[in-house]
Amino acid sequence: MRAGGAGGRKPRGEPGKGGLRGREAEADAQGPGVEARIAAGVLLNAALERRGGMDEVMGKAEVAALSGPDRAFARAVALAALRRLGEIDAILDRRLAKRPSPAVMTILRLALAQLLVLETPAFAVVSTAVRQAERDGATRQYKGLVNAVLRGIGRDGFGPTDPVANLPDWLAARWRATYGEAALAGLAEATRHEPPTDLTPRDPSGAEAVAAAVEGDVLPGGSVRTRLKGDVAGWPGFEDGTWWVQDAAAAAPARLLTARPGETVLDLCAAPGGKTLQLAATGAVVTALDRSDSRLKRLRANLARTKLEAEVVVAPAEDWEDARQFDAVLLDAPCTATGTYRRNPEALSATRPADVAKLADVQHRLLDVAAAKVKPGGRLVYCVCSLEREEGETQIIAFLRRNPAFRTVAAVPAEVGAPNEALTPEGWLRILPSMWAERGGVDGFFVARLERVG
Repeated sequence: MRAGGAGGRKPRGEPGKGGLRGREAEADAQGPGVEARIAAGVLLNAALERRGGMDEVMGKAEVAALSGPDRAFARAVALAALRRLGEIDAILDRRLAKRPSPAVMTILRLALAQLLVLETPAFAVVSTAVRQAERDGATRQYKGLVNAVLRGIGRDGFGPTDPVANLPDWLAARWRATYGEAALAGLAEATRHEPPTDLTPRDPSGAEAVAAAVEGDVLPGGSVRTRLKGDVAGWPGFEDGTWWVQDAAAAAPARLLTARPGETVLDLCAAPGGKTLQLAATGAVVTALDRSDSRLKRLRANLARTKLEAEVVVAPAEDWEDARQFDAVLLDAPCTATGTYRRNPEALSATRPADVAKLADVQHRLLDVAAAKVKPGGRLVYCVCSLEREEGETQIIAFLRRNPAFRTVAAVPAEVGAPNEALTPEGWLRILPSMWAERGGVDGFFVARLERVG
């Protein structure tokens, strides 16, 4: 097998030399060992089983007992495996007569993630993978297979890979039909790359100063994209509340609402709260509502850190008994979140076709709730971090048909920090993760601004 394609570089190191046992100490000296790989497997499988599973198991013993660097390594390996899962499985399938048990596949997937993405030295990957197999009775008999497969890849290279393989077949088919073959290629390529971190400055006029402090660049619209890595709590400006973490695309909807000082603004489904902070920073009088008190804890903490104010209400939007109407309403509706796969690759594996219709029904109801809260002459912004038309364009088309008192107000991408190519003929924004590729990409969003004229 020859190396080729985007994944065709040969793994570093030569696992065939020196004897596996004789190099265990050297492998350990390269960094995290077997325990970190076991934890990575726990994280990977939790993410494949359910949305949010990786975050839920961070407190489990296999993960929590690790040192901080080992825990970070385990998470990095699991995320790398998730992002490139389709390519990794294709490489392995060329080496396997048939797939072994899920436990063995986990070991092999993690090893390939280290070789293909993290470029860990091959001898260290092989050594720790074999020892990981030895640790469990269910995988011990396959340690020879693990050794042979990884040594063969180390010898021959990865072979050609296609990033479209990283997308579930049903999503690839949907996106091909919706956006076309060229766009699908860009969407698939975006699965391969760890996204940079974006920050929203509390004071938009201070964006350049924030960028200088965090080794970043100011993006169109005023977000700051930083090159820093690691715990954000230690970055300059965090303790002072000078900024908060928020993807550049996620910052566009609140900017599109154009809240002004003294206006009353309702942020529906507000948690975790980045948009609430943006709205409060304009000087508007903000009410932030969400059904989850636990998710609102983060919003309350960020309000305190940034010294911003908002009324925080815990209630389901459909059951909230409050007669007030507002100058502006923002609805960031619950959705499949398929546009966030750059940061949350588990969104691809955790989402099922039935979820689209189920959540579209929720969005339909919430849009009507939001519309009733808008004063005559007021504004409504609807957004979802989904790439599915049923959750975006189709929702607004149907809403405008049943709500003739509303009309679209066209967005100006440059004013809100969205890619120019995101503007649709209707005046909405359809932001794709493949846009701004030269800057490091952006999360996928649909955003529409409406005005109540009657």
